[in-house]
Amino acid sequence: MPARALMFQGTGSNVGKSLLVAGLCRLFTRAGFRVAPFKPQNMSNNAAVAREGGEIGRAQALQARAARRPPSVHMNPVLLKPESETGAQIIVQGRRWGRARAAEWQARKGELLPRVLESFAILREEADLVLIEGAGSAAEVNLRAGDIANMGFARAAGVPVVMVGDIERGGVIASLVGTQAVLAPEDAALIGGFIVNRMRGDPGLFAEGMRFIAARTGWAALGLVPPFP
Repeated sequence: MPARALMFQGTGSNVGKSLLVAGLCRLFTRAGFRVAPFKPQNMSNNAAVAREGGEIGRAQALQARAARRPPSVHMNPVLLKPESETGAQIIVQGRRWGRARAAEWQARKGELLPRVLESFAILREEADLVLIEGAGSAAEVNLRAGDIANMGFARAAGVPVVMVGDIERGGVIASLVGTQAVLAPEDAALIGGFIVNRMRGDPGLFAEGMRFIAARTGWAALGLVPPFP
């Protein structure tokens, strides 16, 4: 039976998705589940070597370690390694696929969705639970056409989504409510709940904020997460 899957997307970059997924990988592994991390598309020059000999993003290697399993190229099937402000080398399932400038990549990224879904299917056969990390911001609707990193993947794979916002950077209510407002209804319907990350101090001080976000979005308030020192 294929593994269950849950995707964590963010209102922006650097809201803490990678560490949250790593922590949940360890939590569910300790509970006795076979867990696999997955990120459809990553952009990083910080690569790690997978068991097959190819490259994946270092965050997915960390998540694999948290899940106590060897890293695989299928955990990060598309890796963009920037070579300039507007161009990157493209690694697909651990191997060099080519190079593309930003505009060309936006036009061609949809070609790789079958490879992404192939890797996802392989992981689902090896695990009880696949925890998926989105990339950047789900609210960048200008990049939605051909998307393989966030809602495009979630729709194609039929996986539910949890939205993550970062209270430390400020404006987390607007970030979460605004994300729901700009998404297409079919995309927003995949989101079942939200997490507010990096909450310092008394969590009771943001209780009304959690209720407000839940009321405006219709998403379940799944909790406040403290900062990781």
